[in-house]
Amino acid sequence: MSRAPRCFLAHHSYHITVRCNNQAFDLRRPQARQVILYALTQAKKKFAFELYGICVMSNHVHYLLKTKLPSDISRLMHWVNWYCAMLLNRLLHRRGHFWEERYHASAVPDNNARHVLTVLRYIHANPLAAKMITGFEYAYSNYRSYSQAQWDGISSWHPVFMKLSRDIQECAKRYAQFCRRYQERAKPKQRCGWGSWYLWLSILERPKPNKSKGGNSLHATQDDLFAPKDSTGARYRGGTSTEGNSQKIGILRPQVSQTVAQFIHINQAQ
Repeated sequence: MSRAPRCFLAHHSYHITVRCNNQAFDLRRPQARQVILYALTQAKKKFAFELYGICVMSNHVHYLLKTKLPSDISRLMHWVNWYCAMLLNRLLHRRGHFWEERYHASAVPDNNARHVLTVLRYIHANPLAAKMITGFEYAYSNYRSYSQAQWDGISSWHPVFMKLSRDIQECAKRYAQFCRRYQERAKPKQRCGWGSWYLWLSILERPKPNKSKGGNSLHATQDDLFAPKDSTGARYRGGTSTEGNSQKIGILRPQVSQTVAQFIHINQAQ
């Protein structure tokens, strides 16, 4: 069956999340994250939209954006996801679907200031919640663009942010204070059903730890599969941690790095 078309509303921004196929950590490398930012700069040449929030994680991406015409969001996201997939497959020397499934989109009313700021804070707090950093400053989100009131060349300030005060520096100060009040909520435990790890464990013997090099089992348990990490701290799926570190990767053209250099310079921790 064909998928039902989405209905996008006027006077709303949209919080969009897209995740890597098989939840693989294919965005853990800086080059891959730069490709996402570069794709957004190219999208701005084709579509009329405002990017209010962005955070590129190791296996998923968060956007808060708004198009001039609500119906253009589908066209925009289709193009961005297609363009990113083509570039990232070439960069990482991989094939097949890059994104796991249809992107998730949640409406954020423009006139609900509390909701807008909470969604922005949630996006910017993702690296903190994932224990990647100890604060909010992260080179691949636009938090510092807000907290320091500096334009990064790619994203824009949400109108709600601009209304926090008459002075833009005061807006930045108030948003930073709002973010410092962030408290991570405990995620609900996943219910186990058919196809869960409990089902697999009912027919597969729990493998003994293999101390030899590259000893991950095909039928490892959930803890065993998630254990290996690469040098950046991101877990690697599809082989041993050694394979994850040595995986071949393409070289970005200087024009790509130069295009996103301002964004990274503004938003990285000083």
